[in-house]
Amino acid sequence: MASRFRSEPTSEHAAVETVSDDELGSIPGYRAVIRIAIREYRIAIRGRWAIGLTALFAIFSVTVVGFGTSEVGPSQYAAVVASLVELGVYLVPLAALTVGYDTVVGAREAGSLDMLFTLPVSQAQVIFGKYLGRLAVLGGAMGIGLGVGGVAATLIGGIGGLEQYALFVIVSVATAGVFLGVSVLLSTLAREKTQALGAALVAWLWFVLLHDLVAIGLIAGTELPDAALTVMALTNPADVYRLLVLSQLETTTGGFAAVLAKASLSVPLLVVALIVWLLAPIVVATVGIRHQPP
Repeated sequence: MASRFRSEPTSEHAAVETVSDDELGSIPGYRAVIRIAIREYRIAIRGRWAIGLTALFAIFSVTVVGFGTSEVGPSQYAAVVASLVELGVYLVPLAALTVGYDTVVGAREAGSLDMLFTLPVSQAQVIFGKYLGRLAVLGGAMGIGLGVGGVAATLIGGIGGLEQYALFVIVSVATAGVFLGVSVLLSTLAREKTQALGAALVAWLWFVLLHDLVAIGLIAGTELPDAALTVMALTNPADVYRLLVLSQLETTTGGFAAVLAKASLSVPLLVVALIVWLLAPIVVATVGIRHQPP
């Protein structure tokens, strides 16, 4: 018998697509992850939030591009991309954390997680598959939405700045993957969806607002070496996101980003830091799910 998920669920809280033990028992690990990811993608894509996210990022990018190019001129894409990054550092983490906070705890409350765990797949495969499914939806929404802004930038100022804009889009999607992983980790550890949502909001406040405020306070009160500034940047994925894009631009901004620019962080180091942030939350989540009480 060909191995496949049998039926399409009508809602996230309704039926769980089932696979027989014999079917999954012969499927390699990576194929099981892909099937779980496809299942999660199909469930998530039915929700209206995917369309809403696409519209949100399209409006965001077109608005910034429109105002930016009209103010600085069509040849100054660097300033426009810098503005997108400084605003995106608030929007991208918030969108990702909101998308992922109920990934595990919501499935547990609905009963579908226990049903998946009865199948011959590991808990790590379930968590990773669910993460990939939601990342596909989130990344697709961001790619389409921000792509609309890229089209607007091309129409207004030509193709001269598309490379910079493309870098912004790629790093933005990768950063969304980081915060989606953080939200999946929080969803794994939470007992209820309300707890997961509260933890996601606290994470957003820390990474986007409080971390830099604390860092600025330390810098203002003490003479920190460059190594301390490097650690501050690398321990915050929002700062890694900001610096990775701004390092490729001819313009810069003020605030903590200007301070961190003195730390001489190399692009390869920032890329490695972003990759570590992509992997670490999901790895911890796959370990944490094994210690959750039934």
